[in-house]
Amino acid sequence: MDAKLRNPETPESVSEEEKQQLAIISSSPFATASLSLSLATILPTHFLTHPKISALFYSPPTKAKIPTQATSLTHLSLFSSTSSPKLSFKSTISANPLQTPLTLGPRRPSDPSNAAGTRRACIVWFRNDLRVHDNECLNSANNDSMSVLPVYCFDPRDYGKSSSGFDKTGPYRANFLIESVFDLRKNLQARGSDLVVRVGRPETVLVELAKAIGADAVYAHREVSHDEVKAEDKIEEVMKDEGVEVKYFWGSTLYHLDDLPFELEDMPSNYGGFKEKVQGLEIRKTVETLDELKGLPSRGDVEPGDIPNLLDLGLNPAQDGKATANASVVGGEAEALQRLQKFAVECRAQPPKGTNGSHDSIYGANFSCKISPWLTAGCISPRSMFDELKKTATRTISGASNRSGGGSSGSPDTGMNWLMFELLWRDFFRFITKKYSAPRKQLEATPATACTGAFA
Repeated sequence: MDAKLRNPETPESVSEEEKQQLAIISSSPFATASLSLSLATILPTHFLTHPKISALFYSPPTKAKIPTQATSLTHLSLFSSTSSPKLSFKSTISANPLQTPLTLGPRRPSDPSNAAGTRRACIVWFRNDLRVHDNECLNSANNDSMSVLPVYCFDPRDYGKSSSGFDKTGPYRANFLIESVFDLRKNLQARGSDLVVRVGRPETVLVELAKAIGADAVYAHREVSHDEVKAEDKIEEVMKDEGVEVKYFWGSTLYHLDDLPFELEDMPSNYGGFKEKVQGLEIRKTVETLDELKGLPSRGDVEPGDIPNLLDLGLNPAQDGKATANASVVGGEAEALQRLQKFAVECRAQPPKGTNGSHDSIYGANFSCKISPWLTAGCISPRSMFDELKKTATRTISGASNRSGGGSSGSPDTGMNWLMFELLWRDFFRFITKKYSAPRKQLEATPATACTGAFA
C-alpha cells in the first residue's frame, strides 16, 4: 500500500501523542484501509440539498486510517467525486454505529402551533359540538396531525339525581343526545374516520386513550358553566402530567369570544348594555366542512365502543306513550340542517307581519324555528343559522321589492331580524355565564339584570 496513504501527515505536523496512536494502530494484527465513497452513488440528490444535512458536509476534507474490524469503527470520511468543493462527513460515534442509526424523519418542533402535519396523533374531544360543519376544533386537529382520534364521553356525573332530587338529565334529553352521537359517528365514518364512545369521566378516559395512541395533544371546544369549566381544569391538570397539550377553541356563540369589544370580566351585566356594545360587530365566517378526515391512529388498537342506551345511563325509557310527544324531535346534525332549511323556506313564503313599530316576530303555526335542542347539543352552530337566514333575507328583500315596487311598509327580512334578536339573547346568557363560571368569580358575582333594556 502507498506510503502516503499510511502516513497522511508529515512528521513535522504530527505530535508525540498522535505518533504513539499511529504506532499502536500499525502494530494491530488487523489490516488497515482507506475508505472513499461517492455521495452521489449512495445518497439521493434531495438528501444533499436539505439545508440542515448539507451543513454537516462543509468541513475540510480529511482522510483517516480505519481498521477493517467493524466493531472498532470510530471515524468515517466520505468523499464526493461529483461536487465541488468536496464534501466530507465525519461520524463521532464512539460505540457500534449500527446501534444508533441516523434518523432523517421530521421531528415535531418545540412550538406545537407550528406547521401542519407535525403531530403524530391527537384527540378531538367532542362535547356540545356534535357536528362536522363549522367545527374549528375538528378542522385544526385534522390539519395539525397525521392521525386524529375523535372521542365522546358520556360522563356519569351528568346523569342520576341532583341534590334537589331531580334528574340531571331526563330520558328525553338523554335519548336526543344518543341520537346525536349516532349521527356524528355516521358523519365521521363517511369521511374516513370514526367516533370512539366511552362511558366515564373525561379526565380518566382521555388520559387512557392518550397513553394508548401516544397523543401529542387534545383538541376541544370550551364551555361556559361552572361544572364544565371545572372539568376543563381537571383535563389540563392530568394532561400536563403526561406531557400532552390541551388546545381549546370557541364555537358556541354567534359572536366569537375573542372579538368582543371588552374583556369578559368587564362585560355589562344587563342585556341592553351588552347589545349596545356588540352592535355592528362583525360575525366570523363559518369554517369549511371537510370532505375527508385523517385516519385513526394505528397505535393502541383502540376499539370505537358501543353507544349506550338509556338503561346503560341509569334511566328508564318513557312509558305509557309519553314518548310520542317527542317522537318528531330527532337528534343529530342531519336533522338540524334539514330543519334550518325548512325554516328558511317558510320565512320566504310567509309575508312579514310586524309593522307600525311593533316588535318583529314569526307568527302562525311556525312562530318559532324550534331549533333550540340542536343548538344546545351543538348539532348546528349559530353562525350556520345566521348564514342561511342571511341568504334567505337577501332573496326575500329582492322578491318583496319586485312585488311592491319598493313601497312596502313591512320589513321583508322579518325572520332574519327576529332570529338575530334571539341569537343575541342566547349570546348574552352564554357570555354572562362564562363571566361568572370561574370559582374565583363565585364570591364576586353581581346579579345579572337580563331584562334591563332588553327591547331598547
